[in-house]
Formats: sequence, C-alpha cells, structure tokens
Amino acid sequence: MLEFVDFIQTPMRILAPILFITLVVACKSRDSGATADTTTASSTTTATSTETPISSTETAVASEVNPPGDIPDTQAFIKYTNTAGGYQLEVPEGWARTETGGDVNFVDKLDGVGVAVTPASAPPTAATARTNEAKQIQSQSHAVTINSVSDANLPGGKAVVIKYKSNSDPNPVTNKRVRLENVAYIFYKNGREATLTVWAPQGADNADQWNRMSKSFRWQ
Repeated sequence: MLEFVDFIQTPMRILAPILFITLVVACKSRDSGATADTTTASSTTTATSTETPISSTETAVASEVNPPGDIPDTQAFIKYTNTAGGYQLEVPEGWARTETGGDVNFVDKLDGVGVAVTPASAPPTAATARTNEAKQIQSQSHAVTINSVSDANLPGGKAVVIKYKSNSDPNPVTNKRVRLENVAYIFYKNGREATLTVWAPQGADNADQWNRMSKSFRWQ
C-alpha cells in the first residue's frame, strides 16, 4: 500500500514546480501586456499635445513699471475711410499714417491702430481662429503670448477677438524692445477679412479708446 501512495505522490512532486513556473510566466505575460497598454496611452497623449498653438522661440521682455502709452481722455477722433479696403472707422486725430492699398497704420510713439485686409474663404470663428489667425499672429510677431480667442457681436458685425502680448520691434536708435498689449478684431464680408489691431505698452489704460475704435468699424 505504501508503494502505491509513493507512486501517486512522486508525479505530484514533479508537477508542483512545473505548475508554479507556469503561473509565474503567465503573470509576467499579463504584466507585460499592461505595460504595453500604458505605453500606447502615453503615445496618444503626446500626439494630442502637438495640436497646441505655435510657441514662440523668442524671450518676452519685462513690462515697464510705469508704462507710457495712455491715450488721453481728451483725444480727438476723426473718421477715416479706406476705399481700396472698403471700410471706415474712427481713429485718433494727429497720429502718423502709413497707407498701402487696403492696409493702414496710425502710430503715435508706442501706441498704434492698424487694419489689414486679406482674402478669406469663410467667416472666422473662435475655434477656427485658434488654428489659423492666432498661429499666424504668433509666426509674424515677436515673443507672442495668446491670452484669449473669443467670438463677439459688434456694431460692424460678428467678429473674432484675439487678445495677446508681444515684443515690439527694436528701437532703431537704442535697440530697446517694449512689451506690448494687443487686441485684434477680425471682421468678415464677401470673401474678405479685415483685421483691426490696436496696441500699446503693457499696462497702459486704453480700454475705452480701443472699444470706441472697434465699435466704429464698418464695411462699406
């Protein structure tokens, strides 16, 4: 009888280590599969992050402590009409004007207002502007930081408003740059976009004057 029991127990002694090894291998395989899944999820996240707006490679300069650039409350405004661009708006009287076809800039020291007209296939929205116009601003200006992109209803029609900061062009004499605050208002009509941009040193208080100019814009 003892020999028969030994005969049964002997195969069991052999099978036990084999079963243990099999279980260890299975667990490792399962852990390896979990690692593969985690790697895949990480790759997906990385791919999504590349869809963020273009980052500037330039360094933002520090803003002025007491920045110049406040437009006086007593500033007079005049109506400006651009026939080539097909629009009109109110601009500060006495500012230096540079005009090229449908585009125009009015500048006084570090303050400015400008309009640029370009072809467009469809009216912009905040969603499309984040992909198109905002990235274009970042690629064409210095050390741009986009603060917000939003839709707006203005007297001149629906518009997209992009608020951003940038470095100014260097001063031709001192080579100094100034940190600017900018607001771009993008209007659309009949296959054309008019981008009305106002700017001043960061910290200047021109909200009322900027609102006046943006609300005065009209297509002709």
